[in-house]
Amino acid sequence: MQSESTDTSQAGWSYQAIYKRIVESVLDHRLLPGTRLTEDKLCSIFGVSRTRIKPILVRLANEKIITLTHNLGASVSNPTQQESIEVFETRRLIEPVLLKRFMARAQAADIAHLSNVIAQDRQAQEQGDMHKASGLTGEFHLYIADRAGHNTLSRLMHELVPRTCLILMAWGSQEKVLRREHAACGCQEHRQLLDAIRLRDTAVAEKLMESHLHTLENQLNFEQTFAPSLELEQFLLD
Repeated sequence: MQSESTDTSQAGWSYQAIYKRIVESVLDHRLLPGTRLTEDKLCSIFGVSRTRIKPILVRLANEKIITLTHNLGASVSNPTQQESIEVFETRRLIEPVLLKRFMARAQAADIAHLSNVIAQDRQAQEQGDMHKASGLTGEFHLYIADRAGHNTLSRLMHELVPRTCLILMAWGSQEKVLRREHAACGCQEHRQLLDAIRLRDTAVAEKLMESHLHTLENQLNFEQTFAPSLELEQFLLD
């Protein structure tokens, strides 16, 4: 029996492909907090039945990327102030651990990959493709987590990074979010971090990571409001 992860295009998008597209749309800052994810529209966009959509929504809800509300359905999570603070506190606790483990085992190919991610990030910014730049910013952190040899913390990072994107979209300075200043800042700080990784200077690298996360958190403004404005198709199929 063929699994959903290997379904052909004739049967619509696979489970994993739909899940990945939704998460990537969050990482790229396309899918905004509060956006309604109606099952009928998702089925139409991806060419699948509700049977395939429902478990994906449940998984995303368990990862705090979306919120399921009785009689209202699914919507992209709009993180509270407390949730936002907790996410950054958690990242400051676990990312130095992951970074140290990554640096202990990183090969030349790993350094080259991170350098390429930073170069692509910079190029995307210069071309004005800030959605792509935002996604690459997240990829930098996730690559380190995935190569650190700690499966539990790596899985947690795959939840925390998309949630961080939602936090920045919901509570980041709207002017900076629209200009993606946090992406530009992240690119520069990632270059500094990579220099420390190349030198195997763990102490400096850990301080740079903590400073980087503080910089992102300091952009939050919990007194503003945020409302999505585009149609769902524009986020998922752009």
